[in-house]
Amino acid sequence: MRAQDAPPPLHVGIIMDGNGRWARQRGKLRSQGHLEGLKAAKRVVKAASELGLKFLSLYTFSTENWSRSEREISYLMRLVKTYLKKEYDFYRDHRIRVVHSGDLQRLPQDVIEVIRSVGEQTAAHDGLILNLAINYGGRDEIVRAVNRFLASAGSGSRLTEAALRQNLDHPEIPDPDLVIRTGGDFRISNFLLWEIAYTELYYSATLWPDWGAEELAEAIKSFRGRDRRFGGVQ
Repeated sequence: MRAQDAPPPLHVGIIMDGNGRWARQRGKLRSQGHLEGLKAAKRVVKAASELGLKFLSLYTFSTENWSRSEREISYLMRLVKTYLKKEYDFYRDHRIRVVHSGDLQRLPQDVIEVIRSVGEQTAAHDGLILNLAINYGGRDEIVRAVNRFLASAGSGSRLTEAALRQNLDHPEIPDPDLVIRTGGDFRISNFLLWEIAYTELYYSATLWPDWGAEELAEAIKSFRGRDRRFGGVQ
């Protein structure tokens, strides 16, 4: 199959990195970088919907991000809550369904309520499924999946790959075809560790607040030019 004939990815994941550096380079507060990053997220979600992607996973707040200052964490939680509440018309107009990955328990109660509310309000939408990874870590998801299996399995049950997958946060979402990391670093940073076994990776030097439809299209173009063999021989 020629590159230009290759289908677009079904599921794209994005490690949205570079908000702080974007702000520092411009002499601005980190909070301003996060706000611009939020605007970039909306641009990319809109572009993904218009391109016909089926699933988009955004690494929004990791289990490791709790090590940041209390002030920054509070600001990020407010951004998440405000964004989810004010963008319902956007989700409705684009038929976007919002789901959550990660451990809700450590999040502030008002954030938990908004996450659950927007999930319920968009559950019937039939467009792009937007998976927001909030208080998410790949290792943590695997541990929680194993614990779910142990809690539900009968005595003597054996854990298999299929059984573990069925206990992940969203077993109905296919593994990502493409994971993008912005900001110039070359790390996975604990994102979708189980799911990315055969995912194509794309690293961009562009800081996340500068991302939009053009950058997403370029990443997808790169993906469509690759030969995916999944361990086999072409």
